[in-house]
This record gives sequence, C-alpha cells and structure tokens, in this order.
Amino acid sequence: MDRLPFGVRQLDSVIKGGAPAGSVVLLSGEAGAGSREFMHTSAVMNALGHVDEDLFDLHYGSLAADAVPPDEIHYLSFTASEAQLGAELRMEMDDELVAAGMDGIEFHELSERYFHMSPVPRQWYADQTPNIKDLRARHERTDLLEAFGMTLSEVAPGNLVVIDSLSDLVGTLGEDVDWTDISFLVAGLQKAAFDWGGLILLHVNPQTLSSVRHGQLSDAAHGTLEFAWASGGSTRARTLVVKQFRGVLSQIEDENIVQFETELGDAGFDISDVRKIR
Repeated sequence: MDRLPFGVRQLDSVIKGGAPAGSVVLLSGEAGAGSREFMHTSAVMNALGHVDEDLFDLHYGSLAADAVPPDEIHYLSFTASEAQLGAELRMEMDDELVAAGMDGIEFHELSERYFHMSPVPRQWYADQTPNIKDLRARHERTDLLEAFGMTLSEVAPGNLVVIDSLSDLVGTLGEDVDWTDISFLVAGLQKAAFDWGGLILLHVNPQTLSSVRHGQLSDAAHGTLEFAWASGGSTRARTLVVKQFRGVLSQIEDENIVQFETELGDAGFDISDVRKIR
C-alpha cells in the first residue's frame, strides 16, 4: 500500500514513508506540546515538495521507496484566516520556508459560517457589512457540518488535508451541533477516506474533551498521535507516542519503540530521539 508522508522526516523514515493512503489521523496534544507544530510542518513540508524542490531536499531529503507525495495540500480552519495562519507559521519556522510553503497550500476558511452561529459581531470575522442578502443567507445557511463535509468531498481525494481543529467544533456543542454529530463525522471520514486515498490530519486539544469522548474520537480514526510534556528532574521534553495506528503501530512495536522525543526548530517539528525498550 502507498504511503503519504507526514512531512516529518525522522518519523516517516521509521514508518516506511508515512501514513497508509486513505488514513484519518488524530493529532491530540496538550497546549504547547507540539501537535500544532506537527500539523503546520506537515502542511509546509509537503507543500515544498511541489513548489520548491531545493528547500524540500535541504530540509526533508528523499522520499522513502513506498512514499507517494499528496497531489495537493489543503488547510481548513473554522476560526482563523489565511493571514493568521501565515503569522503563526512565521513564529514557528524560518520565514523562507513559510513564504515558499504557503504558495503550495490551498487555504479554506469556514469562519463566516462558523461564527454565524454565535453572538460574535459580524465585523469581527467578515470584511463586509451585513445586507439583506447576508441576512437571508443567515436564515437559509447550510449547516456548518454539512458545509464542512462538502468541502472535504471536494478537496480530500488524493490530497493532504489538515483540519484546524476539532476543538472548535467541540466548542459549538449545545448550539446547532450535538456530540453525536461530531462522533459520526469522524467515523464517516474514516469510511470516505479509504476511497479518497489521501491523508487527513485532525487536530484536537484533549483538554476540551472528556476521556470518554476522546476515546470515541480515537476509535473512529485510523491512527492517534499523542503529544505531551514529559518531566525529568528540572527539565521537561516534548514527546510523541503513537497510541494506535492501523498498519503502522506494528512496525513501531517491532523496533521496540515506546516514545519519540521531539524538538522544534527553524524547519518546524522533528524527532530528536527515540526511546526503546532495552
């Protein structure tokens, strides 16, 4: 089966090139532990493979034998604009990488539909003042989750899609969205992703969920990568654990890997050390 690279070189090299095509992967991490940097690095590095081969070779290198790059890279946000994403990336990575990488990322913003459901003043999230057409659109608006699903149906086949983030949807619970809607959405994504043959990264902050709900999301996805802080003495380190991943976890277990230590640098997220059972 083809593999789609995460864009994190050391991790991809351990798992034979990346995630199996057609995977939905939950990126679950406490604040600051590296999950956001992981999804940003994945988007930028895969984009560089299309728009700047020299930078891609310099910071990633060659793809594994079974790895196939995604046809396109899409980034979907419920609350942020493309400019906000660019500003966040520039705080994490080298400006040259961000400038080149952003050219290869197609951004999809659902903030107008997302905030339509809230009491947030329109001028905070939309450029134009409301008119009769907008008011009619508010009344007749397509459901947020339906619009989200339609966007994915259009852009996901064969591509890398980064979704930032499920925690925003969780924040709408009790309004127009029920928990079962989100749970079914992820389960449906898993089914559709198999036919799409791409890679979907779902970011979520576990602190916004109960343990039961987090477990439901994890079960619905093909894989779950957990990002956390590990403390030792007076220091602490960012870590990554592959909690479950169909077709991938067995390879990690074969090499007795129990945990990855990670680091953040000018080229984004990467693996700095591998902890094995001795």
